[in-house]
Amino acid sequence: MAESIDVTAENFDRNRAITNAVTALNEGNLIIAPLEFGYVFLADAFNHKAVQSIHRLRYDPRGVATQVIVGDIDTARGITREFGTNVTSLCERFWPGMLTINIAPALGLVWDLGDARTLEQISIRVPSADLVREIARASGPLAVASATLAGQKPKRDTSLFPARDSDYAFLFDAGELPAGEPSTVISVKNDGIYLTRVGAISLASLREVTPNIAVPA
Repeated sequence: MAESIDVTAENFDRNRAITNAVTALNEGNLIIAPLEFGYVFLADAFNHKAVQSIHRLRYDPRGVATQVIVGDIDTARGITREFGTNVTSLCERFWPGMLTINIAPALGLVWDLGDARTLEQISIRVPSADLVREIARASGPLAVASATLAGQKPKRDTSLFPARDSDYAFLFDAGELPAGEPSTVISVKNDGIYLTRVGAISLASLREVTPNIAVPA
């Protein structure tokens, strides 16, 4: 039976919550937690069965990969390639926050985010949502996907998830989350940086850090 934890309660024990979350993730369980603007499923990114559970609950089409949440820049650098000077500068400016980077994973990683390891890039981010970031820092990289059916808008409250209590170990309940824009997405390839999607961070803001960001025609 899943345990619901009110993270807004006066007696909320943050350290215990993080310890419980990490233990559950290490045991191959899912948790549900609040990101900035929606609740998400989280799993140990290296646990194939747990990642598959996320895709099963969401009814994701075959070949869809989860994104990856990490706790800090050093972890991101350790699991990727092409993390050069310009990427580092962008991350130092916009992480934690709403910047997602599509980038080649490090060679030799034993994981399958749902694409049977066929994709050349992973999508990675350090969130500004404190609890999830601290869990990721304590546990290691997390597979993440919106706690909704595939294609639906992010779920901002805890009224109904596409999962039974037996499908996850903990729900970290922060009440109704604010609405907001999705993350801005950039792609890194052959030392070049390309804008993939404009969201919460504008192109102008990105170019204040590094002007060499290409925009698709």
